[in-house]
Amino acid sequence: MRIATWNVNSVRARLERLLPWLAERQPDVVCLQETKCIDEKFPREEIEDAGYQVALHGQKTYNGVAILSKKPIEDVTRGVGIERFDKDARVIGATVEDVMVLCVYVVNGHEVGHPRYDYKLEWLGALRDFIVDRFPMDEKVSVCGDFNVTFDDLDVYDPERWRGRILCSGPERKALTDLCETGLQDGLRPFHPEGGVYTWWDYRRRGFEQGNRGLRIDHHLLSPSAMACCSGVEVDFEARAGVRPSDHAPVIATLE
Repeated sequence: MRIATWNVNSVRARLERLLPWLAERQPDVVCLQETKCIDEKFPREEIEDAGYQVALHGQKTYNGVAILSKKPIEDVTRGVGIERFDKDARVIGATVEDVMVLCVYVVNGHEVGHPRYDYKLEWLGALRDFIVDRFPMDEKVSVCGDFNVTFDDLDVYDPERWRGRILCSGPERKALTDLCETGLQDGLRPFHPEGGVYTWWDYRRRGFEQGNRGLRIDHHLLSPSAMACCSGVEVDFEARAGVRPSDHAPVIATLE
């Protein structure tokens, strides 16, 4: 099973990129973030014509997550079960065959010290509790999406420039590490221990075009049994190039 995660930064704006990508890469499951539309406006017909079933948790203009699958989607859940966190559409989970999939779009936080930064840390704590409660680590589990956090300096093109800043601050990284204390593991790092593999590049600074100046903030976190059958996790850099791309690249995990 090939599971992809991709922050598309508006599914309707990126549909002309998404549909050819689905046809070419043929992932079995796709977790989308920042769909930025209510469920009624999601391009369901086009996605279904491409061979995918759809589970949605949309929101007008902001946020929005979705799971696409070639196989039946079962046991769909939305949110983390806490009203103050679930007013935004940021979490959707489902079971596809023998894999429990959780698609997440983590709060950005704006900047260190901002009220949204504190909210982000609280949100990540709620996500951890939700995973402990609902996702047994003796099952195959993939928690994937845009986490808006780097694990460490290997995920940063210029660690000194980003030292202590949003996406790279110590408390954010600790919250991400705490998620992994549930039993989840960073799926990509064992296959790229040297680092320097990025998934997001700032539009404004033309980070992708000017020397691969990016961050790795999109992750596959895998349970032990999922990690044991994972043969690779790769970033599709080509999907970040070209005309009107998202600022994120897809990340694909292959479970044998």
